[in-house]
Amino acid sequence: MGRPNYQIGDMIVLKSGLTRTAKADKRCRIASILPNDHGHVQYRVQFDAENFERRITEADIDTGESPSRAFPEAVAKSGGAEPWLKFSSIRKGK
Repeated sequence: MGRPNYQIGDMIVLKSGLTRTAKADKRCRIASILPNDHGHVQYRVQFDAENFERRITEADIDTGESPSRAFPEAVAKSGGAEPWLKFSSIRKGK
């Protein structure tokens, strides 16, 4: 469990019941990878029809419908994006 199986820019499919309506599109794009929460990988995703992002865990992803690895084109389009939190850049006051 601790390593992300998906990368920024991947299109994934969420499991049923996580969107408002049953007919809603369940496909979304991974915007960023969040720090682990008690061993569960977390992602920030965005649907095409929405202007905000949602936080999901890897357990919310329908692995049968979603590809397991990013395509090189998707990673290239993301511009080599890095995680939003860099532990090496945190400064501690004296």
